[in-house]
Amino acid sequence: MATFLYKLGRLTFRRRGFVALIWVALLAVAGIGAATASTATSSSFSIPGTEAQRAFDLLEERNPGGSADGATARVVFQAPEGEKVTDAENKREITGIVKELQSGSDQIAGVADPFQQKAVSQNGSTAYISVSYKVNSMELTDATRDALEDAGKDAQKSGMKVEIGGDALQVMPHTGTAEIIGVVIAAIVLVITFGSLIAAGLPLVTALVGVGIGVSTITALASVMDLGSTTSILAMMIGLAVGIDYALFIVSRYRAELAEGREREEAAGRAVGTAGSAVVFAGLTVVIALAGLAVVNIPMLTKMGLAAAGTVAIAVLIALTLVPAALGFAGKRIMGRKARKAAEMEKSPEAKPNMGTRWARFVLRKPVWVMLVGVLGLGIVAVPAASLEMGLPDDGAQPKSTTQRQAYDMLSDGFGPGFNGPLMVVTDTKNSSDGKAAANRVAEEIEALGVSAVLPPAFNKAGDTATITVIPKDRPSSHATEEVVHDIRDVGKDIKADTGAEVLVTGATAMNIDFSQKMNDALLPYLALVVGLAFLLLMLVFRSILVPLKAALGFLLSVVAALGAVVAVFQWGWLGSLFGVEQTGPIMSMMPIFMVGVVFGLAMDYEVFLVTRMREAYVHGESPGQAIVTGFKHGARVVTAAAVIMMAVFSGFIGSSEQMIKMIGFSLAIAVLFDAFVVRMAIVPAVLALLGKKAWWLPRWLDRALPNVDVEGEKLQKQLTDASGSAGSGDGGGGGEGERELVRV
Repeated sequence: MATFLYKLGRLTFRRRGFVALIWVALLAVAGIGAATASTATSSSFSIPGTEAQRAFDLLEERNPGGSADGATARVVFQAPEGEKVTDAENKREITGIVKELQSGSDQIAGVADPFQQKAVSQNGSTAYISVSYKVNSMELTDATRDALEDAGKDAQKSGMKVEIGGDALQVMPHTGTAEIIGVVIAAIVLVITFGSLIAAGLPLVTALVGVGIGVSTITALASVMDLGSTTSILAMMIGLAVGIDYALFIVSRYRAELAEGREREEAAGRAVGTAGSAVVFAGLTVVIALAGLAVVNIPMLTKMGLAAAGTVAIAVLIALTLVPAALGFAGKRIMGRKARKAAEMEKSPEAKPNMGTRWARFVLRKPVWVMLVGVLGLGIVAVPAASLEMGLPDDGAQPKSTTQRQAYDMLSDGFGPGFNGPLMVVTDTKNSSDGKAAANRVAEEIEALGVSAVLPPAFNKAGDTATITVIPKDRPSSHATEEVVHDIRDVGKDIKADTGAEVLVTGATAMNIDFSQKMNDALLPYLALVVGLAFLLLMLVFRSILVPLKAALGFLLSVVAALGAVVAVFQWGWLGSLFGVEQTGPIMSMMPIFMVGVVFGLAMDYEVFLVTRMREAYVHGESPGQAIVTGFKHGARVVTAAAVIMMAVFSGFIGSSEQMIKMIGFSLAIAVLFDAFVVRMAIVPAVLALLGKKAWWLPRWLDRALPNVDVEGEKLQKQLTDASGSAGSGDGGGGGEGERELVRV
C-alpha cells in the first residue's frame, strides 16, 4: 500500500492543476445539485419491530385518513391574574381562534374546541386547542406554520398569555456562531503548530472542500433518501474534524521530509506513502464504526451513519490527492522561517529534546504510576455512567425562551405534567366477539392503574379498531411514565387471552421508550461488530495482537468515562448552566451508541498515527523503549494539535439549539479529550513500555496468513534505498534504469 500511495502522492503533486480542477468541479456539481434539489418533504421516524410502530402501522391501515403520524400542535391559553379562560370575553377570543385555525390551512386535519373537549384546567386558568395535521412536521408549509403562529396574536392583545407546543413548529436546528468559533480555534492551533499561515490554511481549505462536497450531496439527496434535518449537521461535524486532522498529518509529514533535505515532489510522495497509509486505515476504522450503525435496524440512524461515513471517505480521498496537489501550489512557503530554524536546530547535536520526547522519557521511567493514575482518573470520572438513564427529549428540554418550552410549562402547571405526553392505546378488536366490550374493559383496566385520565374509546368507521387516549400523572420522560406503559402492555396480554382483542401502546412517549429499549439491545452486538472488525484491521496495521487489544480496551475506558461526564452534566445538572443545559433529564437514547461509533473511529486515528510511527522506528532497528520516544518525538505535537482541533470543532456544536446536537457535541469533545490525552498519550506508552518486545509479538503462522499492507513504509523505504543506491552506482544496466524509474514515478 505504501508504494502505491507513494506513486499517487508524486502523481498528484505533478498533476496538481488537473487534480485541483477535478475537486473544484465536484464541489460545483454538488453545490448545484443542492441548490436545485427539491426541499426534503419528509423526515420519517420509524422503529421496525416495536409495538409502538406496529400500532402506528395498524392505524394507517384501518384508518388511513386519521393521519396517525401527522404533526400536532397545542395552542395553550393562560388567563390574566384574577380571570378565567371561561370568562365571556376570553371564551369568545378562544372560540374565534378555533375558527381561524380551521380555515387557516388545507393541511389541517382537525381542530378541537377546548370547551367541547373539556380541555380546560380545574381552576379555569388554562385551556388548550389541539390541532392535528394531515402531514408530518417536515411537510408543513411555511404558510401553515405562519397561520399557527399568528393564531394567538389577537388573544394576546386581550391580555391572555398564548404559547404553542407540539412538533408542528419543529424547524431545522441552528448551531449559531459557536461552530465558526470552533473553526477559528482550529486555525489558531494550526498556525501555532506549523508556524506558517500557508501550512495552517491548507488543512482548513481542503477540509472545507470535502465537507462542502459531502454536505451538498446530502442536501441534494435529502428529498430522495428521506434524510433527517440533523444528518447534514452531524456529517459536517465529523467531516470537518477528520478532514482537518487527515490533512494535518500529511502536511506535517511532508514538512518533516523537506527538513530531511528531500526535493518537494519526493517529499510529497513519501508523506502520502507513510502518513497517507495511516490516514487510509484510520479513515477505514471511522467508516466501519459509522456504517456499523446499520446493525441497530433503525432507518434514521442508519442513514445518519452512512451519510457521515461518506463524508469521512471524501475526507480520506482529499487527504491523499488534493492535499499533495495543494502542497505543490504552496511551494517553499509551506515552511515558515521559524519552522526552518527549528528543523536546523533539531539536526544539531546540542538540540534540546522537544516536549514529546521529554514526556515519553518520563513515562518510560514511571510506567506503572502513569498507567495507574490514568486508569484510576478515568475510572472516577466514569462512576456517574452507572446511573445512566436513556430516553428522548421532549419540549421540556427546549430553552426556556422558546414558545414550545413555555407551552410545556403552562400545561404542566394547569393540567399536570402528564398532559405533555399522552399515550395512545390502540385496541384491535377484529378477532373479538364483542369489540365495544373489549375496548371498554381496556379503558377500565387502565383507569385502575392510577393514571391521571382515560378518555373513552374512539372507534374507526369499520368498528374494528379503537383508540384510547391515556394521560399519565408524570412527565413524558420520567421513569414513572415508562412503568405505566409497561403496566398497560401487561394488562393487554390478559385482555387478549380473554377477549381476543390485541392492545398496543403507541404515541410519542411509547415510541421513545421502545426506541430506548432497542438502542440498549443493539449496543453489545454493535460493540462486538465494530471492535471485532477494527481489531482485525489494526492487527494488519501493527502486525501484533497485544497492541490492537490494548487499543480496544483503552477506547472502552475513554467511552465509559465520557458517558460518566455526560450523565453528570445533562442528567444530574453538574455545570449544566456552563453548557446551556436548562432542563436535566434522561440521556438521549441514540447518543451512547452514536458516540461509541464516532469516538471509536477517532480513537483509532490517534492510535494509528502515534503507534505507527513507533512501529516504523521499531522495524527499522530501534529498541522498544527508544521506538516509543521516537514516536512521541515526531508524533506527539501533531496528535496534540489534531485532538485540540477536534475538540474545538465538536465544542462548537454545544451552542446548538437542538438538544441532540448539543449533547453529541459535548460527548464527542470530552471523549476526544479523555482518549487523546489520557489514553493515547499516557496509558498507551506506559503499557507499551511495560510490554517491551512482547507488544510487537505475532504468532508466526498468523504472520504468514495476514497480508503485509506495509503501513509503516518498510518495503517502500527498502525500495527507495535500493533504487537510490543503484542509480548512484553508474553501472548503466537495465536494472538501474528500472529503479531510477521508480523514483521518477
